[in-house]
Amino acid sequence: MIATLFFMGLGSVGAKAQTEPRQIQGFVVDSIGTRLKGVTIRLTSTSDTITAISSNAGYYRFKDVKGTDIRVFYSMLGYQSVNRALSSPKSSSFIVMPNVVLRSQSSLLEGVYVVKTIPVVYAGDTIQYNMDAFTFRANSLLEEALKQLPGIQVSRDGTVYAQGKPISSVQVDGRKFFGGDVLTATRNLPADFIKSIQILNHRDAYITDRSFTTEEPEKILNIVLKEDSKRISFGQLTAGGGTRERYIGSAGLNRFNDGQEFSVVGSMNNTNTSLFSFGSPTGVGEREKSLLDINDFADPTDGLNNIKSLGFSFSDNLADQTQFNASYSFTRKKNFTEGNSILQSDYFRNRISNEEKYDVTNDDNFHRFTAELKHRFKNHDVLEIKPVFSYSRVYVWNNRKRHVNNNRVTNRGTYQDSSYQKNPNLDVNIQYAKAFQKPGRKLLGNVSLNFNSQRKLEDVFDRYISVDSMPVDPIQSLYEQRYFIQQRNGTDGIRAAMSFVEPFSERSTLEFSYNYELTDMTTQRIVEDKLKSEELGYFFYVDSLGVNYNYRFRNSRMGLNYQYTPNKAFKANIGFGVQPVRLTGFLPREDMQYTYENVNLVPTAGFKWRLNEETDWSVDYMGKNNQPNLLHIIPVRDNSNSQNIIVGNPELKAEFSNRISTTLRKFVTSKGQYLETNFAYNYVANKIVSDKNAVSGSTIQETTFKNTDGYYDIKWYYLFNTPLFNENVQLDISGNTDYYNNLSYVNDQRNTTQQFIYSQSAQLRYTWSDYFESMFNANYLLNKASYTWPYPTKITGQSLLASVATKGYLGDHITLGAEMSQRFNSGYASSFMNINPTIINAYLEFSFLHNKRALLRLQGFDLLDQNKNMGTYSEYIGNDVYEARNNRLGRYFMVTLNLRLQKYPKNKK
Repeated sequence: MIATLFFMGLGSVGAKAQTEPRQIQGFVVDSIGTRLKGVTIRLTSTSDTITAISSNAGYYRFKDVKGTDIRVFYSMLGYQSVNRALSSPKSSSFIVMPNVVLRSQSSLLEGVYVVKTIPVVYAGDTIQYNMDAFTFRANSLLEEALKQLPGIQVSRDGTVYAQGKPISSVQVDGRKFFGGDVLTATRNLPADFIKSIQILNHRDAYITDRSFTTEEPEKILNIVLKEDSKRISFGQLTAGGGTRERYIGSAGLNRFNDGQEFSVVGSMNNTNTSLFSFGSPTGVGEREKSLLDINDFADPTDGLNNIKSLGFSFSDNLADQTQFNASYSFTRKKNFTEGNSILQSDYFRNRISNEEKYDVTNDDNFHRFTAELKHRFKNHDVLEIKPVFSYSRVYVWNNRKRHVNNNRVTNRGTYQDSSYQKNPNLDVNIQYAKAFQKPGRKLLGNVSLNFNSQRKLEDVFDRYISVDSMPVDPIQSLYEQRYFIQQRNGTDGIRAAMSFVEPFSERSTLEFSYNYELTDMTTQRIVEDKLKSEELGYFFYVDSLGVNYNYRFRNSRMGLNYQYTPNKAFKANIGFGVQPVRLTGFLPREDMQYTYENVNLVPTAGFKWRLNEETDWSVDYMGKNNQPNLLHIIPVRDNSNSQNIIVGNPELKAEFSNRISTTLRKFVTSKGQYLETNFAYNYVANKIVSDKNAVSGSTIQETTFKNTDGYYDIKWYYLFNTPLFNENVQLDISGNTDYYNNLSYVNDQRNTTQQFIYSQSAQLRYTWSDYFESMFNANYLLNKASYTWPYPTKITGQSLLASVATKGYLGDHITLGAEMSQRFNSGYASSFMNINPTIINAYLEFSFLHNKRALLRLQGFDLLDQNKNMGTYSEYIGNDVYEARNNRLGRYFMVTLNLRLQKYPKNKK
């Protein structure tokens, strides 16, 4: 309660929100979609009564609508009248009404007619979809429904993308659901219960004004339930079995009761299906999610997984002004990955090539508990406390067969590494917001605490036969090394922030901010040479590999920001920050201390201009410090991997990045179109880069780190979605271009790696009535890299993906579906990368029982058995070319039965 005591002495009176005028517009059509001219539209509210007549295109618009309880009446001679009540978010100043269909009639009848709607509300950083606008099959889960929304895409593993960016967290009626876990919500909540979906650009809660921050916004999905679904119990049971010993079983129970929510879900399977995603462990070699692979119809997870998971979530109002929610999840993920890789490192007249065949077993047990308490005091002050505790226990068995060679030495051998580690982590965030009588005045304080520890036990065995072919008679030698490594790491951090905003005119505000960050890291490592211990008969420790190191990063920032808002259409800010930085490292054993101090001067500037009701443009400049991690700074020569020795540099400086970006958004309401494009330039001073040297006469490479200047990257992306011909045909187009000017040092020579990545994606979705829907997709990726040392080298990899999916409904109970994707790869260094897999999946579903509560599904995954060759990965950094391929889930057939449970209360209020 430190934050509470800190602010308790300050006076407060709550500021009242004002209802802003709204613009409301839409179209009126007849039953076949023809837009109607001359329809009388009458709008009433608590403050207004306005009448309009639809144009030749059936279009109408009301400007500056004030008040609440808005109702719109549509009437025209020869047509049924329609009465619509509008309940929109207070923050929405620009609203697109549903397409209203007027049905013809021989005589005028009183009544209300409800029709299919396509409402989209665009309000600044929020895009809202009304779910009644789209056609979903009965009992569809949210994951399937999201695929129908323009601008939203869902990959096979459940990752959700909105406007080209991944969704990081999910809420239900403004509260986190299962700690914000995306998969839990999308794979458990029925679409029938949802009134609307909101996509929010969200920043950390402690930021009072988004114009003065170095943090990028994250995408959050907020689910608004229908009124009659706020008091309901529902759940599901699923069981299935198939070929190749595939199985799946899951169960879920959910209870919503006017703000009180309780959910419990559990699952076990070996089909790479998971109900949890947030904070869960990833499989060995699992790749970063990419928008390019959304419609690959392949399983994107490397290796074979056996997953068991269980979790619950609870939310309630403990009192009138107190909200509480908590969640717990447990996931055990056992992953087995096998594959092969090649790493080529070019030096002057010397190329070191490392080819490996490996198998890795990962057994990860992960627990996560989250809670959130929010209390509003009588004086309208707000206190929020958010603890997050996680605990993981990981076992890893790593076996590798190596073939390493250069122009004179060849090594063949094995590398085995088994480890056990446990990692408890606690984060606590406390925030206090002070309310004032004066409108616009704000005072916010935030304290974040982090406690993280890790204990790791590792057994490393490295053995190879080395042949030196340079002499007339080649020299052969045996190398053996076996280390037992005990390591403890600890990271404790505190971050405190305070911000005060004072309006000194109707159009101007001044913000004073202070941020303080302190991070303490300690690491202790003991290395036993087990071969030497066996020889001597007692424990023999390698002193040169032992570590006892303390590191502290201290960073404070004082800022002043001026914001000018002459009207609702324009806002500009300019600010200046002073940021002292201090890094301190200490080696108790050698009694040595390393210190780095610097003061960064950070100007900030930006503006956001709403060009009209449908278009806004923003420009922002941001600066930020990035501290080195333990791997970079531990001053010890780590040769536990005999072929790749790492030496930390305790004298490293913190990086400082400077980023300027501009974003243009346009929403064409009359055509249902959305366009967004962004351009960003990022320059990093004191960039931490690798400094690598080849050990003469061997295949060994030694890597350390240093600071340098000259790194920059340029990124541009765009996305556009629009209906074609009519609302049943949706087109999504997106593309991005990234250019990296990366730096490294090789044999003390500066090396520049320039990488150009271009991708383009187009997706066309077609829905015909309630009987047929299909999707066509094409993706192109170009990855072009070049480096300057030891000689100019260029690599150009290309990938083209074409896919099609279709689903048909035979009557009310039978569904047929099929999907196919074809990928073409070329230009990569390794032959195993240039593969052209074809993925075909098919399924048949039969629904039965009352209200179609039961669903029997027969599916065939990867009918041509080619997904198992899909786990390819490439990386080009410095003078290194790394390419790898891992195994994946192959062909199987499965039968599953799903039973949905649903119960409404007998007496609804």
